[in-house]
Amino acid sequence: MKSAFYAGFALTYLAAREKFGDSVLYYPQTTINDVFDSVEKGDTTYGVVPFENSTFGSVVTTLDRFISSKAQIFAEAYLKVNHYLLSNFKFESIKKVLTLHYLTLPKAFGQCQKWLDTHLKGVQRIDTFSTSKAAELSTVEPASAAISNSICADLYGLNILAKDIQDKKDNTTRFFILSTNSDRSTENDKTLLLFTVDHRKPGALCDSLRIFKDNNINLTKTDSRPSLQRPWHYVFFIELQGHKDDDVVKKSLEDLKEFCLDLKVLGSYQNQLQD
Repeated sequence: MKSAFYAGFALTYLAAREKFGDSVLYYPQTTINDVFDSVEKGDTTYGVVPFENSTFGSVVTTLDRFISSKAQIFAEAYLKVNHYLLSNFKFESIKKVLTLHYLTLPKAFGQCQKWLDTHLKGVQRIDTFSTSKAAELSTVEPASAAISNSICADLYGLNILAKDIQDKKDNTTRFFILSTNSDRSTENDKTLLLFTVDHRKPGALCDSLRIFKDNNINLTKTDSRPSLQRPWHYVFFIELQGHKDDDVVKKSLEDLKEFCLDLKVLGSYQNQLQD
């Protein structure tokens, strides 16, 4: 039976379930990098990692790993994120709130900032590795509550004190399903690629992006991360509409090589975003 390894966060598991249902076996991994490692070593059929949040932006841990990874994006999935306040203590007795605020992952504190400032202003906020870990810790931490989800409420026997406390009601996280190869063209696809340019050459990035305009290819996301090759040198990420095997995309990628120092296609996948 096929398997799916996922970064050990409740929402990532839900995204994996949304994609595969009961067709695969699920195995949690401690970190995003562990998921990439498992895919690259062939220990799993698929890996599931968070990529960006509509409120808090890109997950840079995932972006950074793509720079060196051989894994390919097989599919994408979107999951609406509804945050709940969980606790077995009375609301008025809560002195601490625990939730995900780890490094560069989408931060639940930031997604619930207005609600917290209104209803729990001055309460101590404690960072944890994940929303599920926050729920677990709140079962033993006196006068505490966790920002988590309904699954963790059931799992750890916690009461739901408040529902949908995220500031943006359309708060959504996008996930990538990783594999050793991309999926076939569906005529409604997107492709993610990364490249570097010579920063010393005026207009190098502009010249690169113009190729897509000249070929009438729409770009749906841009991002950048330090290349670590030298200070102030960057890797650019571009997501475009189309499949890497489409003729117009292949031509654009070939033309792009003229302006790039490095170019890597990270995968093509069916567009799951509903207009």
